[in-house]
Amino acid sequence: MKIWSRIRKLSIAQLWQLSVLFLKHPLYIFPTLKATNTTFKICNGLFGNEHHKSNPANAFRHALWNVLICQKVFKETKNKQKSVFFAQKMTDLYEKVTQNEPMDEAMDLHNNAVGRICFLNNLDKNEEETINFLQKKAENAQKVVTIDEMKKLQKELVYISG
Repeated sequence: MKIWSRIRKLSIAQLWQLSVLFLKHPLYIFPTLKATNTTFKICNGLFGNEHHKSNPANAFRHALWNVLICQKVFKETKNKQKSVFFAQKMTDLYEKVTQNEPMDEAMDLHNNAVGRICFLNNLDKNEEETINFLQKKAENAQKVVTIDEMKKLQKELVYISG
């Protein structure tokens, strides 16, 4: 998932959907971009290109992305529920407009949700502690074959290959 290459491939309607979300929440644009850039920098450093596959590194990346969006938006909102709600809207929309295969999309949505849960349960953690926590979760990520299997693992990171 290379964010800018994916964005360039979006249709006008898809770009419009993304733009509307940011027009409704203009103060969240820079925190979201910063969270996205930080996520890629960390994942490139830890995993190289491995996090672009449907593996535990990818699960880590999606969870981290959501935690960082929540953390950075929280600095603006001072409200954890608003932060989580925006992160969900943003990342759900991203998954919708990028049109992955159904299992990949379900995996990404699942791991995004795990990231938001981690944010809510670890508000006091700094970035390094969050990374360590998510690395441990990724080491224990569960390989799944069906969407139904994912639903049974609500608090666990999941992957479909690798």
